[in-house]
Amino acid sequence: MKIVAVVGNPNPASRTFHIAKGLAERLGVILDSDQLIAIDLAQFAEAMFTWPHDALSDIQDEVASSDVLVAASPVYKGTYSGLLKAFFDRYPTDGLAGVTAIPVMSGGSALHALAPEIGLRPLLIELGASVPTRSLFFPTPQFSEVGDILDKWVSSNVVANAGLFGPIARNEEPS
Repeated sequence: MKIVAVVGNPNPASRTFHIAKGLAERLGVILDSDQLIAIDLAQFAEAMFTWPHDALSDIQDEVASSDVLVAASPVYKGTYSGLLKAFFDRYPTDGLAGVTAIPVMSGGSALHALAPEIGLRPLLIELGASVPTRSLFFPTPQFSEVGDILDKWVSSNVVANAGLFGPIARNEEPS
């Protein structure tokens, strides 16, 4: 099982990146993943509007071939960042068909808690991804509690709904 975290924060090695990577790592343990990839789009910001671009094409392939995608962004003007949007604009309709996605957004205020549900979830669904769990909104003032917040989210959204992630998550033998 391949889990990919892709982060559209224009600041490299951001808190959002650490949140997404931490979530992907927890998913990897629960889902018995043999491959975990964390992609920080900030490293490719200058090339985002260059077509074709070999490195971005490789990243697109990694994301589209993932089993589980953690798609993360900080809240910018009430929704996801332009960097994340520009990356997902590189895909055709249904370009993420067969991928199970988890929308993740970080923000400084609980006023933005619905941003991943009303902004990022519809984008992922438009691209053909399945989004079976609640989105994760991470309040950045609580970054010091990142482990506890992620553990609680995983417990109530992935462990409680393990069947949505296939037989591996249910500790059954694949058929």
